[in-house]
Amino acid sequence: MTNDDTMQLVYYGVLLLVIGGAMIFELAGRGGQVLRQLMLWAVIFAGAALAADWWIAGNAPRQQMLDGGRIEIPVARDGHFHLTAQVNGQEVRFMVDTGASSIALGPADARRVGLDPDDLAYIGTAMTANGQVQTAPVTIDEIAIGDIVDRNVRAWVIGGDLDGSLLGMSYLRTFARVSFEGDLLILER
Repeated sequence: MTNDDTMQLVYYGVLLLVIGGAMIFELAGRGGQVLRQLMLWAVIFAGAALAADWWIAGNAPRQQMLDGGRIEIPVARDGHFHLTAQVNGQEVRFMVDTGASSIALGPADARRVGLDPDDLAYIGTAMTANGQVQTAPVTIDEIAIGDIVDRNVRAWVIGGDLDGSLLGMSYLRTFARVSFEGDLLILER
């Protein structure tokens, strides 16, 4: 669960508490009716929240691979650009990070693509938003984004609590053009 998910859950909980408190105040002294009304409002509220999340997720713009090696990545709700790639045959969602010097795989993504973080030599360090972390150099056999396939790509596995993975400048430099068009990140080969 991400911080955004946690904050959204807290928000919904507080909202439910306020509505529930108002209902209890309004229906005080009518016990059975209060319980039925609270349950009805809880179901209505939960259904509306789930429907809104489903609708937003279903209508969110998605990454597109166009002819000529052009990739269009829309800005996500969190304000970042997220690119999905096949890494060693497994889907990995990267946050595009122009502040990162290279590809950084979080421990969970590393495991999914066939790299065991426990068996790596953490010989480097990196400064992250959460402070200094240990890093282990690795070679990714294959990264594929649509028809674009790169082999033997250098990367690092982060030896800390990195949720997800970062797509940094070493990989972005393999594109002939990296630009922004409104709320789109454009990558072209």
